[in-house]
Amino acid sequence: MRTVWSGPVTAIPDVVRLNPAQQQILDELGSTARPSFRDDLRDHLRHELETGLRPIGERLAEVADADAVLYLSKHRLSQVHGCETRFVAEDAVPFAWSVASARGTVVHKAIELLVGRRGNPTPLDLVDDAMSRLEQDERSIGPFIAALTEAERAELVTSANDVVAGFLDAFPPLRRQWVPVAESRVRAEFAESRIVLQGAVDLTLGRARGIEAGKVLIDLKTGRTAPNHVNDLRFYALLETLKLGVPPRLVVTYYLESGQPRTEQITEDLLWSTVHRVIDGADRTVALLHERTEPRLVPSPACRWCPLIETCTTGRHALAASDEGLDIEAADD
Repeated sequence: MRTVWSGPVTAIPDVVRLNPAQQQILDELGSTARPSFRDDLRDHLRHELETGLRPIGERLAEVADADAVLYLSKHRLSQVHGCETRFVAEDAVPFAWSVASARGTVVHKAIELLVGRRGNPTPLDLVDDAMSRLEQDERSIGPFIAALTEAERAELVTSANDVVAGFLDAFPPLRRQWVPVAESRVRAEFAESRIVLQGAVDLTLGRARGIEAGKVLIDLKTGRTAPNHVNDLRFYALLETLKLGVPPRLVVTYYLESGQPRTEQITEDLLWSTVHRVIDGADRTVALLHERTEPRLVPSPACRWCPLIETCTTGRHALAASDEGLDIEAADD
């Protein structure tokens, strides 16, 4: 039997025929109940975060300066909870764009434009528009795109087009009744604004009804699956709860290249564990980057992307073991 999404999302009319991949996603996004949460949950979560982060913010002010601010994102938390040696090394190296790293940004921008676009744009239309918008951003990727050769630009457009086309093929058409929002920004400040938690959710659908959960948070991934991706969305679920007072009912990691969603229903226990993960991450970040604590070396398959791999014997042995199919501790970026 086909499942349709109840609540704020109506069924797609029969005249729009869904392929099996699209129907699978519709079934999974509409398969969970809409739980209710206590109306003081946000206050308790915020109190726990403030209690845990305040002394860390005071340490930051002492070892850095009074105006120093620690920004924590899903990516930074993932890094500091992985190999600390790699985290410290990458923090010291200025980020440099490449065609490979730019692809994800172009894809996300193209899908963001899809949400507000009228008609039926082709994947190439969306990618071209995304490239044009991003090229105007003088603070980040814009200068990189402007400096691309024709061959490099074609490579970037082609690779991004492949992923966007896959999204349009495998994801059900977005309807206004689903209340789709792209790049929804969330932010929370603690310790007299010395510690800032922030992020931008790739795609959200639905909305809460009072204290009844209804929103679905979707994180779009252009790379391979990784165990830590679930923590990215739990972090966003926490920020959403701090913002609205009601958690999302579901979080979804959607892998654009495989067309496969991985879903998780949000509970209070998950939110509390995420609170402690954030506090631990803030503590280790200040210790490693400002108090010069010795970092812990944690080998994993992600060692292949580490800037220290040429000189890290432990990492090279871990990669060799991974290539041979041996078990090693997984830690992804």
